[in-house]
Amino acid sequence: MLKQYIDKYLSETKEIADMLCRDRLEEAIKILLEAKGNRGRLFILGVGGSAANASHAVNDFRKICRIEAYTPVDNVAELTAWTNDSGFESTFINWLKTSRLDKKDTVLILSVGGGTETTSKNLVLAMEHTKDAGARIISIVSRDGGRALGLSDVCILIPVVSADRITAHAEGYQALLLHLMVNALKEGKR
Repeated sequence: MLKQYIDKYLSETKEIADMLCRDRLEEAIKILLEAKGNRGRLFILGVGGSAANASHAVNDFRKICRIEAYTPVDNVAELTAWTNDSGFESTFINWLKTSRLDKKDTVLILSVGGGTETTSKNLVLAMEHTKDAGARIISIVSRDGGRALGLSDVCILIPVVSADRITAHAEGYQALLLHLMVNALKEGKR
């Protein structure tokens, strides 16, 4: 029984890999190369497991790719202060405003659902602010893409192959694709 579950999970993982849009991945890497070349900053936003992926990604983009990268989830004091004083929906937009986001910068959104008016609204408000600032948005999301699908310059959609494992596959693939991007940048792929 357990072996069957393992086989099924890994089979779904392979199916997702086969379905991923390579053109969108290439576009995302080109945006990151352009941001690096223009000395733009990379801001990575996510909640829950995606927040952990954001923190990990900041390390890799900074250390391996030498891109100035940040995530608000690494500063618990500021994150909770914004939450306490202005509400959770305001956390990321206020952080981006304080960071003086501009057109050289890129915001990377990591989310299972991509944000809606009722779920992950903090991501939606941050994406709207990013558009207003003229910065670029890359998102790695699943389900139907949520608001990220329409607001992103490049939305990498993780296909749903199992209704029971949407979050597991979405967050697992965020980590895989972040490593793909980091290694492509490190190796100078264009």
